[in-house]
Amino acid sequence: MEKKQWHTRNIEETLTELETSGNGLSTGEAEARIKKYGYNELVERKRITPLQIFINQFKDVFVLMLIAAIVLSAAIGWYKSGGGADSFDEYADALTIGAIVILNAVVGFVQEYRSEKAIEAMKKLQAPRAHVLRDGKMTVLPARELVPGDVLVIEAGDHVAADALLIESMELMTEEAPFTGESTPVSKKLGPLPEATPVADRKNTVFMGTHVTYGRAKAIVTSTGMGTEFGKIAELVQSVEEEQTPLQLKLESFAKKLGQIIIGIVILIFVIEIFRSGLHIEMALDALMVSVALAVSAVPEGLPAVVTVSLALGARELAKRNAILRRLSSAETLGAVTVICSDKTGTLTKGEMTVREVYVDGKTIDVTGVGYESKGEFLHEGRPLKPGDEPSLDLILRAATLCSNAVYDGSTIMGDTTEGALIVAAAKHGLVKEELDRKHPRVHEVTFSSERKRMTTVHRTGGEALTCNVKGAPELILERSAMMTVDGADVELDDAKRRAILEANERMANKALRVLGVAHRRLPVGGVDALTEDEIERDLVFIGLMGMIDPPRAEARDAVRKCDEAGIKTVMITGDHRITAEAVAKELNILKEGIVLTGTELDAMDEAEYTRIVNKVNVYARVSPEHKIKIVRALRAQGNIVAMSGDGVNDAPALKQSDIGVSMGITGTDVTREASDIVLADDNFATIVNAVEGGRTIYDNIRKFSFFLMRCNFDELAIIGVFAILGLELPLTPAMILWLNLVTDGGPALALTMDPPEEDVMKRPPRNPDEGILYGRFASIVTTFMLQLTLTGGIFYWQYYMLPGPLTPEKLAAARTMAFMRASLQELFVVWNCRSEKHNAFVTGFTSNRFLLGAVLVSMALTLVLPYFGVFGMVWLTDPADWAIVFGASMTGLLILPEVFYGRKILRWR
Repeated sequence: MEKKQWHTRNIEETLTELETSGNGLSTGEAEARIKKYGYNELVERKRITPLQIFINQFKDVFVLMLIAAIVLSAAIGWYKSGGGADSFDEYADALTIGAIVILNAVVGFVQEYRSEKAIEAMKKLQAPRAHVLRDGKMTVLPARELVPGDVLVIEAGDHVAADALLIESMELMTEEAPFTGESTPVSKKLGPLPEATPVADRKNTVFMGTHVTYGRAKAIVTSTGMGTEFGKIAELVQSVEEEQTPLQLKLESFAKKLGQIIIGIVILIFVIEIFRSGLHIEMALDALMVSVALAVSAVPEGLPAVVTVSLALGARELAKRNAILRRLSSAETLGAVTVICSDKTGTLTKGEMTVREVYVDGKTIDVTGVGYESKGEFLHEGRPLKPGDEPSLDLILRAATLCSNAVYDGSTIMGDTTEGALIVAAAKHGLVKEELDRKHPRVHEVTFSSERKRMTTVHRTGGEALTCNVKGAPELILERSAMMTVDGADVELDDAKRRAILEANERMANKALRVLGVAHRRLPVGGVDALTEDEIERDLVFIGLMGMIDPPRAEARDAVRKCDEAGIKTVMITGDHRITAEAVAKELNILKEGIVLTGTELDAMDEAEYTRIVNKVNVYARVSPEHKIKIVRALRAQGNIVAMSGDGVNDAPALKQSDIGVSMGITGTDVTREASDIVLADDNFATIVNAVEGGRTIYDNIRKFSFFLMRCNFDELAIIGVFAILGLELPLTPAMILWLNLVTDGGPALALTMDPPEEDVMKRPPRNPDEGILYGRFASIVTTFMLQLTLTGGIFYWQYYMLPGPLTPEKLAAARTMAFMRASLQELFVVWNCRSEKHNAFVTGFTSNRFLLGAVLVSMALTLVLPYFGVFGMVWLTDPADWAIVFGASMTGLLILPEVFYGRKILRWR
């Protein structure tokens, strides 16, 4: 149905507009409305199929070029074999290249195949059954059968099955942290609200996906399924388009540039060869084969596979550090992050209310410890206080605990989180609620209400003696107090003491602490039933104040510092109030000189005004899911690579919109985990820093092996191209080139992905997202292939054309053997100077990466034995001088020092 501003309606208007009553709908009318509005469930959009994912593996530029090479090689082999299929030699090149392409496609499919489960996860969060009034009677129905106009009956412990406007409420409180970001239960009330009221402040409405923590209520269903606020989030999750990661964009750009160069050179050489052959068919086919050899030599066919393997190995290492990747490409993206937008509740904070200060006897006592652990101390001016040291402290902890209904099992709280904080504080001081309840049994309770703003319990303290304990809003408790406890004795509460208490309350509130006043009173001997609420709660003895907050995680503070050192900006985005957000941000050192912006202020800004200040904003408060997407988009529009961390349902669209979404594995909802790229298994914000380091290391290593592969592949292109243009025999055959690219280069390239992180990996700013993957490396690549062309080509030319004797096949085989050996061994020496942009192999060492050392030794051994077995038509070199020439010329690869090229601005290929 049409989305309306139901929170602005009064009860009578709503009942009339929805054509219902306080007794609910009839069964017949409900069935008719299901046909009209549909079931109360989230609609799923069509997603990409596994077949489409597999087909997409063949759309890569490199892969398309290799497919073209397969077709040409197979056609030439078919022609040369006379149309037969029984000669493996003629089809060897095509089959080898085909195996490479299929292997790459299978690996890519397995890694990328994932179904989008965000909508199913949202469905799991919906209440499976609901209590409604049908035909004037209470009925339990599947939640999917709710329709607008149904009267929903909810109480503590229930999940809310649809958006509904309250028509009756008895102290209703709902937990909306996963939905709006509120860190404490929200108290609900009746009555219309202004149209501009944000979702988080709509106290007259309950929302699908939340649950009731206290009280009971009746509410008329106003929206179901995709029409709910929850459904709007589902719509956002589905409608946000996933974009390519920086690495994918770099490789795509790189592939296009490389493809243009390769195609240009291949066409040029093919045309030259065609005209040189006089259009003779046999010579034309040879020219075509030369072109295939050129394409194969230049295309870094190992790059897609090695990129995938590198990301997979990096993902495995990150998993050991509690950062679980849902998408492999996310590893390098995280390493490029410039801004982390983090939810406050449960991410930067514990998500567990904790008492931080107690005010008694005119003294402020600090309380240490975080969350629901009963570890902590009470400190006055730095001095620890033990039970009995401060009688008023003992008294306030006992009274507050007795006046609470929450249950504490030593690690978790069942019930109201504020009461949980009081009970945990008492436990830190050795006061256990169960023991207090047995010693002082409760005989009466005056429940909390939003109008009364206080709660009172009456306990038997021995014999017929009764004592009441009261907690609530400090100013109201103070108004009802006549005395005050000082050093264990009751004294008159004069105006000076009242002012001091109110000033202490204001100081605590300015620190974003939620403050409760606590008082007690001995009641007259006799039955409590004879006393009214007012008689019980008057002439109280004020004990003190207790201030609590959802505290920042200790490890989050350190993580923010490390982000600063790494040049990463941390932005807090929360649905909580501004003063609370500011306090937490200052404590974490997120808010220094930046701006704090609320959702309302953000709505009031036009796009141009917001764009001007977006990089200056450090904290956002009272925001909605739509705001979060707007924030992420604005940051990205300014050139930032944005990570969004969060755990609530409200974070899911922004997680999906950001460059990389980081969700919490323990407290996070299924929705956010399925919408994210990385899941933190320990819910530890500090794990993000570890993941950043891992992401930077992964990207560094991808640059290393990309640099290595291009140094090796371009030199083969130069050799083949020059000799083809000159009309000379080729120094290397296509099969030799495949061996060089896959075996000689493959092992060492893969080993480069396991290189340990460099010392300054977290001491440098994020890389420029506009820099190409080979930025700053082109000069070194040119130098390498010029050296390869000169020495490998020179050795072949000297051996075949300049040594005395006829140009026989045997002489060609010997010359190609020396050229192949020299080309292979140079690449195994060059790889050592690909490990750092700043330092040569003798500085970085030869043993710090044992995988690389092993790969080089194995590749060298395999290559050296090939001539002995006559592989690729090679012959064994019997003259030691030939081997001396090969090794001497190959070791020049160690002379291409990174220090020569680092920092130079010439020849920087982007």
